[in-house]
Amino acid sequence: MDEELTKTLKSLRLWGLLAHWDEYLTLAEQKDFSHVRLLRHVVAEESKIHAANARKLRLARAQIPEPWRMETFPFDQQPKLDKKKILSLYDAFDFITKKQNIIWVGPTGSGKTSLATGFLIEAIERGLTGRFVTFPKLVAELFRSVADHSDEKVLKKYLSYDCLVIDEIGYVQVEPVQVGLFFTLLHQRHRRKPTLITSNLGFSEWRSFLKNDHLTAALIDRLTENSYVINMKNCVSIRPKLAEES
Repeated sequence: MDEELTKTLKSLRLWGLLAHWDEYLTLAEQKDFSHVRLLRHVVAEESKIHAANARKLRLARAQIPEPWRMETFPFDQQPKLDKKKILSLYDAFDFITKKQNIIWVGPTGSGKTSLATGFLIEAIERGLTGRFVTFPKLVAELFRSVADHSDEKVLKKYLSYDCLVIDEIGYVQVEPVQVGLFFTLLHQRHRRKPTLITSNLGFSEWRSFLKNDHLTAALIDRLTENSYVINMKNCVSIRPKLAEES
């Protein structure tokens, strides 16, 4: 491959063709490929590489702290969890098209975050965009956005994700302006895509940190009207395996 062709392939970002040029030519010679068959093979391989790179980019942008996978979740350690319900929901994966939320409620360490992450990673594997954010980090970002007048931009960002995970709702006290923005984010007129939520507090306890009875009631009604609620209150503390540990 000459220098000019190398530069052209780099400018077109045809990294697969650049890396496997000699391999493709050898394969074409060995298999007696026609020009059309060789081009089809190269295009197919390049498409696979682009899809893999796009998937990696979506995963990176999702900011998932730990790559929990559904396949490694230790259901045997959590006998009081409705395994059939969760796997049926996961296998069907139609909560995306139905725009349904999923809410996990239970004690710390019971596996809520790993389950929500498993759903998020599967959504990304299927070509969707997603984001993982803890509730404390989200409300802090919303609060800062008011100060620098970027609240519309921040809300638009979170509204755009096909699948949004908000983890650890209930760990921090929030100011009225944060409650208002949080409600705006999750209101039906704004976010019309699935939101996956984990919380160590039952809905009746959300008033303790949101400190606004009216908005709390409205928010709970909004989240639960078209949602799956997974009750994990009787579950024990476990240690799910990460994907690389399986």
